[in-house]
Amino acid sequence: MTQAEYLTVQEALTAVLNGVPVLAAETVALPEALGRVLAEPVTARDSLPPFANSSMDGYALRAADVVGATAVNPVTLRVIGDVAAGAMPDVTITAGTAVRIMTGAPLPNGADAVVPVEDTDEVWRKRERPLPESVQISRVVSPGDYVRRPGEDIEAGQMVMEAGHLIRPQGIGVLASLGVAQVAVIRRPRVGILATGDELIGVEEPLRPGKIRNSNGYTQTAQVTALGAIPVPLGVARDSEADVRAKLQAGLDAGVDLFISSAGVSVGAYDVVKAVLDESGDVNFWRVRMRPGKPLAFGTYQSVPFLGLPGNPVSAMVSFERFARAAIRKMAGHIRLERPQLPVTLQDEIRSDGRESYVRAVVWRKDGRYLATTTGDQGSHIMTSLVKANALLIVPENVTLVEPGAEIIAWMLDWPEIVF
Repeated sequence: MTQAEYLTVQEALTAVLNGVPVLAAETVALPEALGRVLAEPVTARDSLPPFANSSMDGYALRAADVVGATAVNPVTLRVIGDVAAGAMPDVTITAGTAVRIMTGAPLPNGADAVVPVEDTDEVWRKRERPLPESVQISRVVSPGDYVRRPGEDIEAGQMVMEAGHLIRPQGIGVLASLGVAQVAVIRRPRVGILATGDELIGVEEPLRPGKIRNSNGYTQTAQVTALGAIPVPLGVARDSEADVRAKLQAGLDAGVDLFISSAGVSVGAYDVVKAVLDESGDVNFWRVRMRPGKPLAFGTYQSVPFLGLPGNPVSAMVSFERFARAAIRKMAGHIRLERPQLPVTLQDEIRSDGRESYVRAVVWRKDGRYLATTTGDQGSHIMTSLVKANALLIVPENVTLVEPGAEIIAWMLDWPEIVF
C-alpha cells in the first residue's frame, strides 16, 4: 500500500463516527445526571421564581411613599410587620407603611419595591433586631427595585434545556429548583478494553527479560473513565486466536457497547487479533496518514463496534484521543465530539514526515497570547513527553517544517494553567 492509498485522519474519523450509534435513553435520579446528556427536552412545570420576592434584606413599601427621600431628609414610614424567608405575609402595605423583609421572602400585597436595610436607620448589624415601630428611609426607589418578579428566570411551560444538553452542576441546580427529580439521559457507553501480546505482564509483577508491563490497558481505562463512560477491562489476550476470542466473548457477555484494543492490528506474524476479526467480524484494517499512529482497525465484532489501536503507548493514547474519544462521546449523546482547539505561537522548531502529526507540547498564556513549546523527544514510546504535555500541536498533512514564531493549532488536552 502506497502512502497515497492511506486514509487521511478525517476519512478515518468519519468512518468511525458513521459506524457507532447514539445509545438509547435511560431515566436516572437527578444526582446521577451530572455529566450526562439529556435524551429529551425539559419543560418547566413551574415559574422560577414562583412568586415575587425580595432580593435584599430591607423594607417592602410603595415606591410612591419615598419620593424625594435623601440621607439629609429621610422619609419616615410606620412598620406594620416582619416577613422572613419561607413565611407568607399577613398584612397589606398601604400609604405610609412598610414591612421589614428578608432576602427571598414573598413581597406583601400593596408593596411594589424594597429598600435595602443599609438605606434605613435600622441598626441591622446587631444580632438582636427587634421590630421598630417606624423606619426612616434615606433613598428613592422605583417600582420593581430589589424585587424578583415571578417567572423572571423561567416561565412555566418554557423549554429549559434541549435534548443533547450536557448537564453540568448549574443545570442540576436549575432542575432541582423546578422539581425535576428524575431525568431522561443517554446511557453511558460500556467500553471493553483489551490489551494484546505475549510480552505484557501485570503492573504488580517484576520485570523479566523480554517483558513489559501492561500500561495501555490502564491508560485506556483512565481515558474511558475521564469521558464519563464505563470501562470494562478485559485483561490481556495472549498471542493466540483462542485467547483473543475468549476475551472478546467475555466482553460480549458483559454487554459492552464498544471494543477498544491495543496492538495486534498490524501485519506482523503475531498480530492474531486481525485473524480473529477477519473470521468473526466485519472489520477494516487501515493505514492512516497520522503521526504518531498509523495502523488502525475499525468495524464490528459480533455486531459490536470494534476499534483497534496501535500498540506503542503514545500512539495508542493519541489514536484514542483522535478516534475513540469522538466515538464514545457520540455514543453518549454529546454534540461536541472533539477537544477545544486554540491558535498558538510556536517557540521551537517542529519537523514532520508529511503525515498529519500530533506533537506533544505545553501551551501557556503570556501578554495576551498563547505560546507553545514541544515537550522533547516525540518517539512513540516516550510516555513522559505526554505526561508533560497539556496539548497536541497539529501539523497539517504535507507540512514537513514549522518554524519558531509560526502560528499552529493546539488540540487542548487541558486548559493552560500557566499565566505569566
